[in-house]
Amino acid sequence: MSYAIVGFGKVGQALARAFARKNIEVTVASRRPPEALAPQARAIGPTVVAKALRDALEADTIILAVPFEEHREVAKALPNWKGKTVIDTMNALLPLEELDGLLSSAFAAKAFTGARFVKGFNHLIAAKLAADPIVEGGHRVVFLSGDDENAIAAVAALAKQLGFAPVKLGKLNEGGALVHARSRVWGPLIFQDLFKKEP
Repeated sequence: MSYAIVGFGKVGQALARAFARKNIEVTVASRRPPEALAPQARAIGPTVVAKALRDALEADTIILAVPFEEHREVAKALPNWKGKTVIDTMNALLPLEELDGLLSSAFAAKAFTGARFVKGFNHLIAAKLAADPIVEGGHRVVFLSGDDENAIAAVAALAKQLGFAPVKLGKLNEGGALVHARSRVWGPLIFQDLFKKEP
């Protein structure tokens, strides 16, 4: 399984640190050329490799860590997203009418034709995402939701590999609503820093 993080701001870099901590190779890309990202990528760790967006999108799993307004630009980079799993870490504080009445992930998913779309890693601030998720015998929780069970299972496996405790919330329009912003109001689980103890 290959991974890419698209967007190399605070959240993108925080996730890159999570991959580097576990020596899992990950490609990073943004609107800037790879040469501009390379020094920071190298500073995070040898398994973090900066590439051009088009090359990064060859990965099996793409983590969207761009501002919500930019997701359509990323989506245009491939004619079809079939076979790709897209992890949506974005938060959109927009009124529902601007999102066709949908949750932001359901709205964004429409741009990624054919992709398996999973909401995840969006409820923690970047500093928490970057920190070691294993604390005092527990693992920092990440919430996952999506309409494709197999995709959620694959993202849950990745979260575990990275040291997090994945908690599945079900479909986007069910449990997923707990981690979405709606009409300028944060979902009740956003910014909750929770831990799960080892059984």
